[in-house]
Amino acid sequence: MAKILFVVTGADHWTLADGTAHPTGFWAEEAVAPYQVFTGAGHEVVVATPGGVVPTVDRGSLAPDVNGGQEGADKVAAGLEAFEELRRPVALEDVDLDAYDAVFYPGGHGPMEDLAVDPASGRLLTEALASGKPLGVVCHAPAALLAATGPDGTNAFAGYRLTGFTNAEETQAGLADKAKWLLQDRLVALGADFQEGEPWAPFVITDRNLVTGQNPASSTPLAEELLKRIR
Repeated sequence: MAKILFVVTGADHWTLADGTAHPTGFWAEEAVAPYQVFTGAGHEVVVATPGGVVPTVDRGSLAPDVNGGQEGADKVAAGLEAFEELRRPVALEDVDLDAYDAVFYPGGHGPMEDLAVDPASGRLLTEALASGKPLGVVCHAPAALLAATGPDGTNAFAGYRLTGFTNAEETQAGLADKAKWLLQDRLVALGADFQEGEPWAPFVITDRNLVTGQNPASSTPLAEELLKRIR
């Protein structure tokens, strides 16, 4: 049995360009679907958040229209209720990577607020990348990669092929013109080789031990790819 670390945002809002707080948190499907893949295969999941706060789910991620209807929404809500580890997270600052076999970051707009500038997360990502352990990051969670910068200003993920929530998707979601910055733009600026699939369709990119997914639909295929690497 492997032990997999889920690094989850502790933010409950995303500060927009005009200074208003947009309610958010983690995206339910992006946490629940991989959790079910990993625990279904017999692995253990541990949740870590900045400061060890109990993470907030983005209420919008529980709506029927983003889950393929009411039945899908009910399944995600039930999966969230069964995900007991979310209610007893450890402090991200205290995490020892040596205790884990793989690391996974679910998205939601929350990581744009806290993990994008969190030094403990940045150190963990840098260590995970260098360790060769499977590292999965999905949707808006690649915002956390922005904090993986060394003393010389070089980002650990520069030159890596990866993906994340695209400018096209943020525009279609209605938030691109309200954001302080867009994820795709920042990942390109740090030197990543950003790959873009069709909006809202599953799209997973693998480069060395890094596996990234573009959007919520990519969370299950990303988890299945990680699972292959930790068996």
